[in-house]
Amino acid sequence: MSNLKIYCVTDKVINFLDNTKYNIGWVGKENPPENYILSNNRNNIFSKEKYYSELTFHYWYWKNLLNVESNDWIGFCQKRRYWLKKNFLKDKIDKVNFSENLLDEVQDEWSGYNAIICDSIKINKVKKIKMIKRGFRSLIRNPKIFFNDKKQTIKFHFDMHHGYGNLSKAIEVMNDNDRDEFKNYVNTNCEYNPHIMFIAKPLIINKWFTDLFEWLFKCEKIFGFENLNGYDTQRLYAYLAERYLSFWFKKYSNFINWPWTFIDFKN
Repeated sequence: MSNLKIYCVTDKVINFLDNTKYNIGWVGKENPPENYILSNNRNNIFSKEKYYSELTFHYWYWKNLLNVESNDWIGFCQKRRYWLKKNFLKDKIDKVNFSENLLDEVQDEWSGYNAIICDSIKINKVKKIKMIKRGFRSLIRNPKIFFNDKKQTIKFHFDMHHGYGNLSKAIEVMNDNDRDEFKNYVNTNCEYNPHIMFIAKPLIINKWFTDLFEWLFKCEKIFGFENLNGYDTQRLYAYLAERYLSFWFKKYSNFINWPWTFIDFKN
């Protein structure tokens, strides 16, 4: 029988997780509570946390804790974004009912699958004024985007918010097995599975992290770190990983979508 271990990655103390089964991975600069798992020791990329965000802990877990021989389910979420049980309460989730709605055990519906990714979000209902302000370079190249929401793809969204052309540059150094397919994926899809959240079997996780970090480290040679700043590009490597995850798990795993929620309780 397999178990479920979920790691919530955070740079802030999350008191309302104290009485849950969740493990907490720390990527903050301050000293965390003793039960939080540090990611600045052993084999790590902690010095890049500013640019890699929760991937800092993901890398540490992969290099130092992942047991590919295990049959357990291993999952990741992040501060403010959590997995829910399939039959979660339809009413507003609050501090009182949070724990009973939080996913913390293997579910019967997972039988036959080896990966779980969070429900997707649509990104093709962009306000016209925002397209003009942030997407004008794309609109000049293809004015049809302005009138046809099916053309407001992952690539268009990325170009608007995380540096025009950055996604295309990154794809050029992707491995040969994925490059052309991923390019087509971001140019034709108008939704993706966000937040670098997934639950999977260790063998799948090992392959995912192998492909992901091999690509991101190549991307460092293009973008570096010095010119990455602000919301748009400071966490560029996490934004790239987020889009790649949607493609990768759909190609390489037998996956099922699963509900999640945004929660920002005040401690």
